Amino acid sequence: MLNQMTSPTLNATRRSGSQDRLATIVQVDWCWRAAISALLLIAMTITSISADRSASRVVLTGADILVASGFDVLKGKRVGLITNPTGLVGASHLADLMHEHDDVELVAILGPEHGFRGAVEAGEKVRDGVDPKTGVPVFSIYGKTRKPTQKMLKGIDVLVFDIQDIGTRFYTYISTMGLAMQAAAEAGIEFVVLDRPNPLGGQYVSGFVLEPRYESFVGQYPIPVVHGLTVGELAEMIKGEAYLPGLADLNLQVIGLKGWSRSMRWPDTGRAWVATSPNIPTFRSALVYPGIGIVGESKLANEGRGTAEPFTIFGAPWLDAKSAARRLNGRGLPGVVFAAERYRPRSIPGIAKSPLFMGRMIGGVRIKVTDINRYQPLEVGVHAMSELVRQARRKKVSRLFGDVAMFRLIAGTRRLQKMLLNGASGGAIVASWSAEVARFRGASKRYHLY
Repeated sequence: MLNQMTSPTLNATRRSGSQDRLATIVQVDWCWRAAISALLLIAMTITSISADRSASRVVLTGADILVASGFDVLKGKRVGLITNPTGLVGASHLADLMHEHDDVELVAILGPEHGFRGAVEAGEKVRDGVDPKTGVPVFSIYGKTRKPTQKMLKGIDVLVFDIQDIGTRFYTYISTMGLAMQAAAEAGIEFVVLDRPNPLGGQYVSGFVLEPRYESFVGQYPIPVVHGLTVGELAEMIKGEAYLPGLADLNLQVIGLKGWSRSMRWPDTGRAWVATSPNIPTFRSALVYPGIGIVGESKLANEGRGTAEPFTIFGAPWLDAKSAARRLNGRGLPGVVFAAERYRPRSIPGIAKSPLFMGRMIGGVRIKVTDINRYQPLEVGVHAMSELVRQARRKKVSRLFGDVAMFRLIAGTRRLQKMLLNGASGGAIVASWSAEVARFRGASKRYHLY
């Protein structure tokens, strides 16, 4: 009887307990859902902030800033533009944007080595013509003349330079810039440099300073092989140090970078790489170029021309690649390891028509950069040359330097060749240029814009 009497109460209690437990479960479930939603919201916010920060880290070039200003400094002026395929603003070429702008009159395009649209192989002459997209006359400054003529500049109010350089003295775009500055000064017209980042950064400076007797189009200024300046800074230094005559009264203006610092190498800029020439298709090629470019100019070894990534490998038919890689790894060079690899240089029309040892399977050493910021390209090239000369002598290779005159012009001195022939180690050669590099660093600081 008692059980019957108390059963409704117990049942009510049980129902109440079940409802409380259910309410608790629902409440806990709601709390978890709320917590998860909050975490998702935080994650989305962090992702958004990271994306914004990443976007803010993209370095803006002088061309970006010029276009964003509505071409302010060029309004109402007749413009001559020195550029190539690297002269991009977003996905558009600066020449096209100038041509389309109502307040700017693009009257001439001047094409450096490799041409305005960049389809000409290294060393091949560039021809005059008309740009089919804009209808603007294109004049070659890598053909009969490497300096703009007064005829080319006729009717021009301002000459604009916008080319991505790679920070190496013997890469010819900076020679083109200096000669164009001279031509502008002679014509009494303005010269505007749209600055772009130095892919190797602004802190790495290395190599022999060019001696006056070796001045040429592949070395026009008394600067180290790797100078650590942007093209805008170098333009200021060319004028300020009177590296070329007749520039004292040049009206020079540099439209600077935004967001670039001297510690940055190319990946830090957030910008996509555009091939600066047919044999520099990637940043990796640009990074190793200062050193392995010298290897190639010796004509002792192939420097990767005729492969998918020039300058990232070097080799020769007589090279014991395993021994060379082992010895180079033993030197503890920062940010790099070396690996033996066999490869066959091939003809690539418009890029490497006749590379050294074309069609032959040769022993090679692949350069594998492990730390972009620590890697020292010129030092690697000098150590590679030292090893190549050592092996070539043991293999009784008849000719160590296929083109002595060009090798000296590229090096800017005969000291490099002399030290290599005397059996100097890579470390000894590198140590020998330290004093002149230090002097250049002190002189160039006055022209730093960043």
